[in-house]
Amino acid sequence: MNTTLSRQAWLVVALLVPVALLNYLDRQMLATMKTSVMADIPGIGVEANWGKILAWFKWTYAVLSPIGGYLADRFSRRHVIAGSLFAWSAITWLTGHVTTYEQLLATRAIMGISEAFYIPAALALIADFHRGPTRSKAVGMHQMGIYCGVILGGFSGYAADSANHGWRWAFDVCGLVGLAYAVPLFLLLRNAPRDESESHEARPAPMAAMRELLANRSFLLLVAYFTLPALAGWVVRDWMPAILKAEFNLGQGKAGVSASLFWQTAAIVGAVLGGYLADRWMRQTPRGRIYVSAIGMSLIVPAMFGVGYAPQTGHLEVAVGFLILFGLGWGFFDCNNMPILCQVARPELRATGYGLMNLVSISCGGFADYGFGALRDRAVPLFGIFSIFASAAILSVLLVLMIRPRETEIGLQPPSH
Repeated sequence: MNTTLSRQAWLVVALLVPVALLNYLDRQMLATMKTSVMADIPGIGVEANWGKILAWFKWTYAVLSPIGGYLADRFSRRHVIAGSLFAWSAITWLTGHVTTYEQLLATRAIMGISEAFYIPAALALIADFHRGPTRSKAVGMHQMGIYCGVILGGFSGYAADSANHGWRWAFDVCGLVGLAYAVPLFLLLRNAPRDESESHEARPAPMAAMRELLANRSFLLLVAYFTLPALAGWVVRDWMPAILKAEFNLGQGKAGVSASLFWQTAAIVGAVLGGYLADRWMRQTPRGRIYVSAIGMSLIVPAMFGVGYAPQTGHLEVAVGFLILFGLGWGFFDCNNMPILCQVARPELRATGYGLMNLVSISCGGFADYGFGALRDRAVPLFGIFSIFASAAILSVLLVLMIRPRETEIGLQPPSH
């Protein structure tokens, strides 16, 4: 990349990190403030209904993700990103004003629709600008915004417990901040210039794009690989504050921080380190990112067994320790998904492909959230539940190693001999 394009490439990452933060802050806030929300809206009632609230967000998010991805591929990634931020920020503000279970269920479903357009477009835009040598590092830096959003969401339990603020105040503030940031984001963000070699590639119609991706064996393996760890990831994000509160007799504030701060900080370290290692490994082999991602998944397996077993020890530190291991592995995994997708699908299908990955992954994540709540209502031991997720992670290691990159990408250094 020349100097000007390099600056633009990193400016895009810098502009999108706050958006990624807001994208996940709202999700984690609701999980962290569960006790206050359920007390304020008694119509929610049982754990399964809470799981349904979490699941409806994911199901609408999942269904709309391929559409959002296709629009970003077909038209303007910049417009899709800014419009998504504006829409979900308005719904975030509205969430702070619901009074019934049905209203909360509806706002979460609409939130899923509005947020579905962001991640595929944002990661595709970053990949457009970062063509190889910096791609995993750039994606990893963007994902740091997600992890920081989860961390800040973990502290929202203190706001919920505060007599001067409360859970509604937190949604009001986050919604207004997002609405304010949408304007400068739209003005400053730019689409990447198209490479001459890419300009002659057709932008396929929706069904043609679907057929091309679904006929790609490596893409299908990537979808499965992307989905299985997400079952654990969503449950850890959505249920861990409530788990730690119940199992270790903590307040909402401490439970929220313990459930997010340490493992998300570890994920930041994992994303930075994993991105650096993946980009360096790619100098020796086009499978470098695949290997780094597989290493991360290998860390997630024992972490899931440990998280499920930790309550039996009676020590919060044990749970936090295994969550840190989970976060480190998650960072290795998370920063390489879009870069691996770029190795198996052409540029005109990146956002659409990631949207399809979200469709499958988050749909299954919604069932995981609902199923986890139902299993908790039936007093199924945590170790048994998390053992299922650990087994899924073992299978995913095998799946990612079966992926075959299509070709060396533009901007990659040739393998050394």
